[in-house]
Amino acid sequence: MFGKIREKSYYPWLVVVLLSGVAFLNYMDRQMLSTMRFAMSEDIIEVAESYTGPWGWGALMAAFMWIYGLMSPISGTIADRLNRKYLIVGSLFVWSAVTFLMGYVDNYWQLYTLRAVMGFSEALYIPAALSLIADIHSGKTRSIAIGIHMTGLYLGQIAGGFGSIFSSKLEWQNLFLLCGLIGMIYAVVLIMFISDPGREKRENTTAQPSIFKGVALVLTNVAFWAVLFVFTTLSMPGWATKNWLPELLAKVINSNWGIEIGKAMDYAGPIAVISLAGASFIGAMIGGKLSDKWVQKNVRGRVYTSCIGLALIVPSLVFMGLGNSLFAVVLAILCFGIGYGFFDTNNMPILCQFVPSNQRATAYGFINMAGVLGGAAITTALGNLSLGTGFALLGGVVVLSLLVQITMLRPKTVNME
Repeated sequence: MFGKIREKSYYPWLVVVLLSGVAFLNYMDRQMLSTMRFAMSEDIIEVAESYTGPWGWGALMAAFMWIYGLMSPISGTIADRLNRKYLIVGSLFVWSAVTFLMGYVDNYWQLYTLRAVMGFSEALYIPAALSLIADIHSGKTRSIAIGIHMTGLYLGQIAGGFGSIFSSKLEWQNLFLLCGLIGMIYAVVLIMFISDPGREKRENTTAQPSIFKGVALVLTNVAFWAVLFVFTTLSMPGWATKNWLPELLAKVINSNWGIEIGKAMDYAGPIAVISLAGASFIGAMIGGKLSDKWVQKNVRGRVYTSCIGLALIVPSLVFMGLGNSLFAVVLAILCFGIGYGFFDTNNMPILCQFVPSNQRATAYGFINMAGVLGGAAITTALGNLSLGTGFALLGGVVVLSLLVQITMLRPKTVNME
């Protein structure tokens, strides 16, 4: 039965939909912690104390990112050599089990350790999933397929943004237990439907280069370094918004309406995440469709589409950081989200124009590492700086990445074989 499904013409899209579900759980499980610290502080004294010094909570959030980032190149190298189906399913099961165990923590260091383990397990997912989708979708549908997958991440952000509200209804411990259990069950179901036909074809045709040769081929590719630079500089505001935007928005609500910060977070978390993720969803759908059509007429179509996104992000960061009214800040968040969707849905498709299929997961692993470590650094730094000023300054960084992308990324083919 399942073998026949894999022979159907709609199967490549079924894979995208199923992996979108994994992406949803990926971001929901990691995101909801950022909105739940007030609820958790009632039971874990160290969490309450860490709030008085933002660096303590920033370090907890960054623990995931440091491990996730350092693990990413290894994950990419593994994904270029092993069956990606088992990497995806195994990654989902482990991070869901970690989420389940978070329901039993009773001190800061248990939470810190599990957060780090989550970073290790989730790092296995993205390089394997994106390279699998890129392999089973041609140049005509690659960006929109990646965009649909990315919507799972955005919807997961939205669900995670309601963490503070859900935790007040279910208790934070029960919320972790429920989300972890759902993920473990989904992993068991997923194993019956996902396959990795690209790996089977490769085994029958071409030999995979050794690990060291594969890494060397990636690291000597000039275009790879340009993509890495752009991805890293955009990941800094990307992670900053994920981890600190609820707090920034809570301060705006406090300033506008006089609501104390703790209660303002109940509004700020959902508003920030829904606005950002919803706009990113729209941006990914529009940007993916535009890119797939544009690249058929101009080989730089994907690059130009991504550049439009970067151009939208620059003023958005400035207004997010320096805006005083709730309306202005939310409008900037929406603009940022649309721009980020344009950018996000085209990263792997652009990489496919410069890197062959048997090196893409390795390349994306290094790119993901640089992006996440840059995000970890900015997450920690923003715990010590003025959030508004920090967001505005990030706009200048994006200007530089826009210049690099438009001048250095000049693909000669839609798909590098």
